[in-house]
Amino acid sequence: MKLNEVPQHDSSSYGGHKKLLYVTTDDGRYTPSQSSGWDTEAYATQLAVQTLQQQAEQAYLQWQQGLVSPLPFLMYQARLDEAGLSQVSGFWCWRIRRHFNPARYRRLPEAILQRYSDALAVPLAQLLAYQSVGNQQE
Repeated sequence: MKLNEVPQHDSSSYGGHKKLLYVTTDDGRYTPSQSSGWDTEAYATQLAVQTLQQQAEQAYLQWQQGLVSPLPFLMYQARLDEAGLSQVSGFWCWRIRRHFNPARYRRLPEAILQRYSDALAVPLAQLLAYQSVGNQQE
């Protein structure tokens, strides 16, 4: 992208901030430039957030029905997917999927729940409470 082509569409997803981009000058050198966003990126971001909200709602209903543990709901609420939660928590994706099982979740040791607590920014006490109440939230 050229320096004079940096979009400045005041994207709402930036929250009034600017994003650093590296662009080329007329003589071919790279230089930093700030962008307030562009419409296509804002649209894609809105779609992604909307999808995660729908997934969180679906996971919440499944949790309340006792079909899954609270982890999928908390994961989507934190705007993560399995791969993202895997990277943040250090657990393999297959292991995270096993923890989606309500019976397995209720047996998780506190050390594992602590890693989820750190990854999802949810208090450990809340995750422990979810173990004891089964499929009820708070």
